[in-house]
Parts: sequence; C-alpha cells; structure tokens
Amino acid sequence: MKSSHLTWIEIDGNAFRHNLASLRKLAGDRLIAAAVKANAYGHGLAEIVGLLREEDIAYLAVHSVDEAAGARQYGWTGHILCVGYIPRSQLEGVLEYHIEPTVYNIDTVARLGRLAQQRNVAISIHLKIETGTNRQGVEISRIGKFLDAVRAFPKLILKGVSTHFANIEDTTDHSYANHQLAVFNAAVKDIRAAGFRPQLRHTACSAALLLFEKTKFEMVRPGIALYGLWPSKETYLSYRLQGGTNSVLKPVLSWKTRIVQIKDVAPDAYVGYGCTYRTTAKTRLAVLPIGYSDGYDRSLSNLAHVLVKGKRAPVRGRVCMNLIMVDITDIKSVKLEDPVTLLGSDGNERIGADQLASWAGTVNYEILSRLSAKIPRVLV
Repeated sequence: MKSSHLTWIEIDGNAFRHNLASLRKLAGDRLIAAAVKANAYGHGLAEIVGLLREEDIAYLAVHSVDEAAGARQYGWTGHILCVGYIPRSQLEGVLEYHIEPTVYNIDTVARLGRLAQQRNVAISIHLKIETGTNRQGVEISRIGKFLDAVRAFPKLILKGVSTHFANIEDTTDHSYANHQLAVFNAAVKDIRAAGFRPQLRHTACSAALLLFEKTKFEMVRPGIALYGLWPSKETYLSYRLQGGTNSVLKPVLSWKTRIVQIKDVAPDAYVGYGCTYRTTAKTRLAVLPIGYSDGYDRSLSNLAHVLVKGKRAPVRGRVCMNLIMVDITDIKSVKLEDPVTLLGSDGNERIGADQLASWAGTVNYEILSRLSAKIPRVLV
C-alpha cells in the first residue's frame, strides 16, 4: 500500500480479527466487552469500531461520555459500558448515548435515579467493588448503604457487578489476584442476599481472560490482547507454562513515516539539542518528521532504532517535538521520502511496542495509547 502521508499508522484488520477469534475461543459462551478506551489503545476509535461492527460483540467498554459519543457516531448500535467516572454535568449523556455507567459514588446513583424518574426510563448500572486495588470501587463496608441508595430508585437496574485486579499482570504469583477474587465473590453473595440479581459479573481483563477460567463469569473485558499485545512478559510466561500456543495474538498496529532530508555530517560533529550525540566518523543522517508531540517519547533519544530498508537505523541526538535524526551510514540506496518503520516489521526485522517500551522504561500500553490521534490511521 502506498500512502500519501508523511506519517501514518496502519491497522491490520486480519490481525485484529485473528486476535478476536482467539479471545472468543477463550471466552467461550461469555459476552465480550471490547475495550476501546484511549482511542482504542491508540489504534483509532473509528477504525476499531468499524471492525467490531462486523463481529458478534455485545459491548464496547469506553472511559468517558465523549468516547461513547464517538462510538455512536461511528455506527456502533450495541451496548456501551462506561468504566470511567461520568461528571455530574454529563450524566444526561447516559440517556442520549445509551450508556451503562460504572458507579461507585452514592451521589452518582442518586442523580441517575432522579434522571431516570424524570424521563420515565430505566437506566442500567454496573457496580464496581473495591477488592484491593484501591482505585475505583465501593468498599465492602459500604456496599449495604450503596444498595439502599439503588433500591430507592425503581428505575435503576443493577445489571452488572465488576472489579479490577491489581497484580494479575506483573507477577507469576497470583495469590493476590485469588484474594481479590474471593473478596469479589463474597461481595456478590451479599448483593444477592440483599435481593439484587445482577445479570453480569465481569472481572476478566486481558491477562485474566488468558490465564484464569474462574474469573470469566458472564462477561469478559479484553483490552490490550485485542490489539495483539501481551499485558506483560509474566502473563506470556504464565500462558505458555499452561500450554498455550505462541500464535494466539498478532500485533495489529504499525507506525510509519518518511525521510524528509538526508545529510552528510563530518566527524566530531554534534547532532541535535544539548549536543548529546557526537559523531566519531563521517556520518549520513536521515531526518524524520515525527517527535514527542506525536507520541515518540523523548526518552528514546540516543537509544531507539527505526527500520530503513529492512535494517536498523539508530536514533542520534535528542528526540525533538516534531523531528528525529537517525543514522543511515551503513544502509545503501536510501532516498528522500523513502518509508521508515517506527513500530512494526520491515523485512526480517521488527520493532514492537514491547521493545519501544523497554527502551523508554515504560509499558506497551503507554507506547500505544500516547500515539497522537492526529496521525492518520489506515486500514490494511
């Protein structure tokens, strides 16, 4: 495919469908809530919603009303679960965009209850339980009062109950995850004893879906695995030790750009801001029109590589706001506007999000989610 853009992101539809099929097999007969928050993990909300519309998927999981509105704009007609906080000023969006909100504040419950009464419509909500992550969620000691608040509004339907694991990805010791699961199960038992019958229990993120059958319940919420990446090396190791196959996931995203200048630099010359790199011999550099404003992190300065004609070209000097420089001295026949792969494969070489994350001292989630939404996404 020939792109007219200077910088663009390619989305491999076949790889995405492969990942979804793999996760669907793991999910069995459970419903799937495909996580598309953070611009579909950097892959492009419009593009991923377009792919998901062709599949038998029950839910999208978004973080905000704005993301839900975007999903509706791009043609999604199925259920939408909002896992993030919805501000008081945006609660009417729950009705406008047919959102099932995740709730953990009594104030939110009361406002939604009154809104449902005023409009004479039912609103389905999902209660998030605090089991040990200490992020969002209702503490076990407050569940009774929370349920009383829900009970006060007949138009509120407690459709789902969820939690989120704190340490299921970063270790091969899953004792803490098992502890959280036990707390969750006890809370659900109390909720049922109080007279509520939630249809959907959902705790399984990508790592849990890949590793733990007992976390799947009635619905699963895969995120990073949908896009072909492992939540962590520990998750991959645990999966393989359980006998899982190596081909279950395929990366979906590639990031490419073009060379905008080629220049020969003398020995002992500085390259870039701060004079952080100095040549030791005659050097040929290629200038690329991307930088940290696009999501190519400044911490990759003098550390990362890109792919030019199937060969690795090291980044020289600091990553700038809109530009980087790479060393192409040993790569033959490079021309102006030749394509360059920042993330993805070229020939036998590959630079994955895990590799960029390792260089940048972060995780693959951040590498992907920080890719600028202004970069064109192209389905291939």
